[in-house]
Amino acid sequence: MSWLIDPFADFAFMQRALLGCLAIALGATPVGVFLLLRRMSLTGDAMAHAILPGAAVGYLVAGLNLGAMTIGGVAAGLVVAVLTGAVARFTSLREDASLAAFYLISLALGVLLVSLKGSNVDLMHVLFGTVLALDDAALTLLCAITTVTLVSLALVYRPLVLECADPRFLRSVSRWSGPVHFLFLGLVVLNLVAGFQALGTLMAVGIMILPAAAARFWATSIGGMLAVAATVAAVSSVAGLLASYHAGLPSGPAIILSAGTFYLLSLVFGPSGSLAARFWPRAHLET
Repeated sequence: MSWLIDPFADFAFMQRALLGCLAIALGATPVGVFLLLRRMSLTGDAMAHAILPGAAVGYLVAGLNLGAMTIGGVAAGLVVAVLTGAVARFTSLREDASLAAFYLISLALGVLLVSLKGSNVDLMHVLFGTVLALDDAALTLLCAITTVTLVSLALVYRPLVLECADPRFLRSVSRWSGPVHFLFLGLVVLNLVAGFQALGTLMAVGIMILPAAAARFWATSIGGMLAVAATVAAVSSVAGLLASYHAGLPSGPAIILSAGTFYLLSLVFGPSGSLAARFWPRAHLET
Protein backbone atom coordinates (compact mmCIF):
# COMPACT_ATOMS: atom_id res chain seq x y z
CA MET A 1 0.00 0.00 0.00
CA SER A 2 2.89 2.35 0.72
CA TRP A 3 4.11 1.78 -2.86
CA LEU A 4 0.74 3.07 -4.06
CA ILE A 5 0.00 5.83 -1.57
CA ASP A 6 3.30 7.34 -0.40
CA PRO A 7 4.21 9.11 -3.68
CA PHE A 8 0.91 11.02 -3.60
CA ALA A 9 0.94 11.56 0.16
CA ASP A 10 4.53 12.81 0.46
CA PHE A 11 5.08 14.96 -2.64
CA ALA A 12 3.08 18.01 -3.69
CA PHE A 13 4.14 17.71 -7.34
CA MET A 14 2.62 14.22 -7.49
CA GLN A 15 -0.61 15.54 -5.97
CA ARG A 16 -0.77 18.30 -8.57
CA ALA A 17 -0.05 15.86 -11.38
CA LEU A 18 -2.79 13.53 -10.15
CA LEU A 19 -5.34 16.35 -9.88
CA GLY A 20 -4.47 17.59 -13.36
CA CYS A 21 -4.73 14.12 -14.88
CA LEU A 22 -8.07 13.44 -13.19
CA ALA A 23 -9.42 16.74 -14.50
CA ILE A 24 -8.34 15.79 -18.02
CA ALA A 25 -9.84 12.32 -17.59
CA LEU A 26 -13.24 13.75 -16.60
CA GLY A 27 -13.32 16.34 -19.38
CA ALA A 28 -11.55 14.72 -22.31
CA THR A 29 -12.91 11.18 -22.20
CA PRO A 30 -16.58 12.13 -22.83
CA VAL A 31 -15.39 14.09 -25.86
CA GLY A 32 -13.38 11.05 -26.94
CA VAL A 33 -16.44 8.80 -26.66
CA PHE A 34 -18.43 11.06 -28.97
CA LEU A 35 -15.48 11.31 -31.38
CA LEU A 36 -15.47 7.51 -31.48
CA LEU A 37 -19.23 7.29 -32.03
CA ARG A 38 -19.03 9.89 -34.82
CA ARG A 39 -16.10 8.02 -36.42
CA MET A 40 -13.90 11.07 -35.96
CA SER A 41 -11.09 9.53 -33.90
CA LEU A 42 -8.40 10.49 -36.40
CA THR A 43 -9.88 13.98 -36.53
CA GLY A 44 -9.00 14.33 -32.87
CA ASP A 45 -5.43 13.26 -33.58
CA ALA A 46 -5.13 15.75 -36.42
CA MET A 47 -6.57 18.56 -34.32
CA ALA A 48 -4.09 17.78 -31.54
CA HIS A 49 -1.26 18.62 -33.92
CA ALA A 50 -3.12 21.59 -35.38
CA ILE A 51 -2.84 23.50 -32.09
CA LEU A 52 0.97 23.29 -32.17
CA PRO A 53 1.68 26.38 -34.33
CA GLY A 54 -0.49 28.59 -32.11
CA ALA A 55 1.19 27.29 -28.98
CA ALA A 56 4.55 27.85 -30.66
CA VAL A 57 3.67 31.46 -31.49
CA GLY A 58 2.67 31.99 -27.85
CA TYR A 59 6.01 30.49 -26.84
CA LEU A 60 7.92 32.82 -29.19
CA VAL A 61 6.11 35.86 -27.79
CA ALA A 62 6.14 35.07 -24.07
CA GLY A 63 8.25 31.95 -23.54
CA LEU A 64 6.77 29.04 -21.57
CA ASN A 65 3.83 31.18 -20.52
CA LEU A 66 0.62 29.28 -19.86
CA GLY A 67 -1.79 32.01 -20.96
CA ALA A 68 -0.03 32.87 -24.20
CA MET A 69 0.39 29.26 -25.28
CA THR A 70 -3.20 28.43 -24.40
CA ILE A 71 -4.64 31.34 -26.36
CA GLY A 72 -2.40 30.53 -29.30
CA GLY A 73 -3.33 26.85 -29.22
CA VAL A 74 -7.08 27.53 -29.10
CA ALA A 75 -6.85 30.07 -31.92
CA ALA A 76 -4.80 27.74 -34.13
CA GLY A 77 -7.15 24.82 -33.54
CA LEU A 78 -10.23 26.85 -34.39
CA VAL A 79 -8.58 28.30 -37.52
CA VAL A 80 -7.66 24.83 -38.79
CA ALA A 81 -11.18 23.55 -38.08
CA VAL A 82 -12.77 26.46 -40.01
CA LEU A 83 -10.31 26.19 -42.90
CA THR A 84 -10.86 22.44 -43.17
CA GLY A 85 -14.61 22.90 -43.39
CA ALA A 86 -14.28 25.73 -45.92
CA VAL A 87 -11.96 23.74 -48.20
CA ALA A 88 -14.28 20.73 -48.08
CA ARG A 89 -17.30 22.91 -48.85
CA PHE A 90 -15.94 25.07 -51.64
CA THR A 91 -13.54 22.67 -53.40
CA SER A 92 -13.60 19.06 -54.56
CA LEU A 93 -11.24 17.94 -51.78
CA ARG A 94 -12.88 15.83 -49.06
CA GLU A 95 -12.77 16.93 -45.43
CA ASP A 96 -10.50 14.09 -44.27
CA ALA A 97 -7.89 14.88 -46.95
CA SER A 98 -8.08 18.60 -46.17
CA LEU A 99 -7.64 17.96 -42.47
CA ALA A 100 -4.66 15.68 -43.12
CA ALA A 101 -3.01 18.40 -45.21
CA PHE A 102 -3.50 21.09 -42.56
CA TYR A 103 -2.37 18.68 -39.83
CA LEU A 104 0.95 17.99 -41.57
CA ILE A 105 1.54 21.68 -42.27
CA SER A 106 0.69 22.61 -38.68
CA LEU A 107 2.97 19.98 -37.15
CA ALA A 108 5.96 20.98 -39.28
CA LEU A 109 5.35 24.71 -38.73
CA GLY A 110 4.97 24.30 -34.97
CA VAL A 111 8.19 22.31 -34.59
CA LEU A 112 10.03 24.86 -36.75
CA LEU A 113 8.76 27.82 -34.71
CA VAL A 114 9.73 26.27 -31.37
CA SER A 115 13.16 25.34 -32.74
CA LEU A 116 13.82 28.95 -33.82
CA LYS A 117 13.94 30.24 -30.24
CA GLY A 118 14.05 27.31 -27.87
CA SER A 119 16.32 24.40 -27.10
CA ASN A 120 15.71 20.69 -27.46
CA VAL A 121 14.40 20.71 -23.88
CA ASP A 122 11.75 23.30 -24.78
CA LEU A 123 10.77 21.30 -27.86
CA MET A 124 10.38 18.13 -25.77
CA HIS A 125 8.26 20.11 -23.29
CA VAL A 126 5.90 21.26 -26.03
CA LEU A 127 5.68 17.87 -27.75
CA PHE A 128 5.46 15.61 -24.69
CA GLY A 129 4.30 17.89 -21.86
CA THR A 130 5.43 18.20 -18.24
CA VAL A 131 2.66 16.74 -16.12
CA LEU A 132 4.91 16.65 -13.05
CA ALA A 133 5.46 20.42 -13.25
CA LEU A 134 1.86 21.65 -13.21
CA ASP A 135 1.38 24.82 -11.17
CA ASP A 136 -1.70 26.51 -9.73
CA ALA A 137 -2.47 28.38 -12.95
CA ALA A 138 -2.31 25.20 -15.02
CA LEU A 139 -4.53 23.30 -12.58
CA THR A 140 -7.06 26.15 -12.58
CA LEU A 141 -7.14 26.09 -16.37
CA LEU A 142 -7.57 22.30 -16.53
CA CYS A 143 -10.39 22.31 -13.99
CA ALA A 144 -12.10 25.24 -15.73
CA ILE A 145 -11.98 23.48 -19.12
CA THR A 146 -13.36 20.30 -17.55
CA THR A 147 -16.23 22.27 -15.98
CA VAL A 148 -17.07 24.01 -19.25
CA THR A 149 -16.95 20.69 -21.10
CA LEU A 150 -19.22 18.81 -18.72
CA VAL A 151 -21.77 21.64 -18.55
CA SER A 152 -21.78 22.03 -22.33
CA LEU A 153 -22.19 18.30 -22.92
CA ALA A 154 -25.06 18.19 -20.44
CA LEU A 155 -26.83 21.00 -22.29
CA VAL A 156 -26.49 19.45 -25.77
CA TYR A 157 -26.44 15.78 -24.80
CA ARG A 158 -29.65 14.75 -26.56
CA PRO A 159 -28.97 16.45 -29.93
CA LEU A 160 -25.36 15.26 -29.78
CA VAL A 161 -26.45 11.65 -29.28
CA LEU A 162 -29.01 11.99 -32.06
CA GLU A 163 -26.39 13.41 -34.41
CA CYS A 164 -24.19 10.39 -33.71
CA ALA A 165 -27.08 8.02 -34.53
CA ASP A 166 -28.75 9.82 -37.45
CA PRO A 167 -27.36 13.26 -38.40
CA ARG A 168 -29.65 13.59 -41.41
CA PHE A 169 -32.73 13.16 -39.25
CA LEU A 170 -31.46 15.79 -36.80
CA ARG A 171 -30.90 18.24 -39.64
CA SER A 172 -34.42 17.61 -40.93
CA VAL A 173 -36.21 18.16 -37.61
CA SER A 174 -34.05 20.70 -35.81
CA ARG A 175 -31.81 23.69 -36.36
CA TRP A 176 -29.45 22.43 -33.67
CA SER A 177 -27.35 20.31 -36.01
CA GLY A 178 -24.96 23.05 -37.11
CA PRO A 179 -24.52 24.75 -33.71
CA VAL A 180 -24.06 21.40 -31.95
CA HIS A 181 -21.41 20.33 -34.47
CA PHE A 182 -19.37 23.52 -34.07
CA LEU A 183 -19.80 23.50 -30.29
CA PHE A 184 -18.50 19.96 -30.24
CA LEU A 185 -15.47 20.89 -32.35
CA GLY A 186 -14.81 23.75 -29.93
CA LEU A 187 -14.88 21.31 -27.01
CA VAL A 188 -12.44 19.05 -28.87
CA VAL A 189 -10.02 21.96 -29.27
CA LEU A 190 -10.42 23.05 -25.63
CA ASN A 191 -9.71 19.59 -24.27
CA LEU A 192 -6.76 19.09 -26.57
CA VAL A 193 -5.34 22.35 -25.22
CA ALA A 194 -5.94 21.06 -21.70
CA GLY A 195 -4.18 17.81 -22.54
CA PHE A 196 -1.40 19.77 -24.23
CA GLN A 197 -0.57 21.51 -20.94
CA ALA A 198 0.12 18.19 -19.22
CA LEU A 199 0.89 15.61 -21.90
CA GLY A 200 2.11 17.65 -24.88
CA THR A 201 0.71 17.83 -28.39
CA LEU A 202 1.82 14.32 -29.36
CA MET A 203 0.25 12.64 -26.31
CA ALA A 204 -2.84 14.78 -25.62
CA VAL A 205 -5.16 12.86 -27.92
CA GLY A 206 -4.18 9.55 -26.32
CA ILE A 207 -6.04 10.19 -23.06
CA MET A 208 -9.05 11.20 -25.13
CA ILE A 209 -9.28 8.26 -27.56
CA LEU A 210 -7.72 5.19 -25.90
CA PRO A 211 -10.09 5.03 -22.87
CA ALA A 212 -13.06 5.60 -25.19
CA ALA A 213 -11.91 2.77 -27.46
CA ALA A 214 -11.43 0.47 -24.47
CA ALA A 215 -14.90 1.35 -23.14
CA ARG A 216 -16.46 0.17 -26.40
CA PHE A 217 -15.63 -3.43 -25.43
CA TRP A 218 -17.24 -3.17 -21.98
CA ALA A 219 -20.44 -1.18 -22.49
CA THR A 220 -23.14 -1.02 -25.14
CA SER A 221 -24.93 2.16 -24.00
CA ILE A 222 -23.52 5.67 -24.33
CA GLY A 223 -23.87 6.29 -20.62
CA GLY A 224 -22.00 3.09 -19.86
CA MET A 225 -19.23 4.02 -22.29
CA LEU A 226 -18.85 7.45 -20.68
CA ALA A 227 -18.53 5.91 -17.20
CA VAL A 228 -16.09 3.18 -18.27
CA ALA A 229 -13.94 5.58 -20.32
CA ALA A 230 -13.59 8.05 -17.43
CA THR A 231 -12.69 5.18 -15.06
CA VAL A 232 -10.07 3.79 -17.46
CA ALA A 233 -8.56 7.25 -17.93
CA ALA A 234 -8.38 7.85 -14.18
CA VAL A 235 -6.82 4.45 -13.43
CA SER A 236 -4.37 4.88 -16.33
CA SER A 237 -3.33 8.26 -14.93
CA VAL A 238 -2.61 6.79 -11.50
CA ALA A 239 -0.76 3.81 -13.00
CA GLY A 240 1.29 6.00 -15.32
CA LEU A 241 2.27 8.43 -12.55
CA LEU A 242 3.31 5.56 -10.28
CA ALA A 243 5.37 4.01 -13.08
CA SER A 244 6.97 7.38 -13.69
CA TYR A 245 7.82 7.82 -10.01
CA HIS A 246 9.11 4.32 -9.22
CA ALA A 247 10.76 3.43 -12.54
CA GLY A 248 11.92 6.88 -13.66
CA LEU A 249 9.87 6.76 -16.87
CA PRO A 250 8.63 9.87 -18.71
CA SER A 251 5.25 10.59 -17.13
CA GLY A 252 3.23 11.47 -20.25
CA PRO A 253 4.18 8.40 -22.30
CA ALA A 254 3.76 6.20 -19.20
CA ILE A 255 0.17 7.41 -18.77
CA ILE A 256 -0.67 6.84 -22.44
CA LEU A 257 0.96 3.40 -22.42
CA SER A 258 -1.13 2.49 -19.37
CA ALA A 259 -4.27 3.51 -21.27
CA GLY A 260 -3.00 1.54 -24.27
CA THR A 261 -2.57 -1.53 -22.07
CA PHE A 262 -6.19 -1.23 -20.92
CA TYR A 263 -7.24 -0.94 -24.57
CA LEU A 264 -5.34 -4.08 -25.61
CA LEU A 265 -6.73 -6.07 -22.68
CA SER A 266 -10.23 -4.87 -23.53
CA LEU A 267 -9.71 -5.75 -27.19
CA VAL A 268 -8.94 -9.33 -26.20
CA PHE A 269 -11.07 -9.98 -23.11
CA GLY A 270 -13.93 -7.45 -23.16
CA PRO A 271 -17.46 -8.90 -23.02
CA SER A 272 -18.82 -6.90 -25.96
CA GLY A 273 -17.35 -7.24 -29.46
CA SER A 274 -13.87 -8.34 -28.37
CA LEU A 275 -11.82 -11.23 -29.74
CA ALA A 276 -12.87 -13.41 -26.81
CA ALA A 277 -16.54 -12.60 -27.35
CA ARG A 278 -16.24 -13.46 -31.04
CA PHE A 279 -14.22 -16.66 -30.92
CA TRP A 280 -15.30 -18.00 -27.52
CA PRO A 281 -18.92 -16.92 -27.19
CA ARG A 282 -20.73 -17.65 -23.97
CA ALA A 283 -23.17 -20.53 -24.06
CA HIS A 284 -26.86 -19.60 -24.29
CA LEU A 285 -29.68 -21.48 -22.61
CA GLU A 286 -31.71 -23.57 -25.02
CA THR A 287 -35.49 -23.96 -24.65
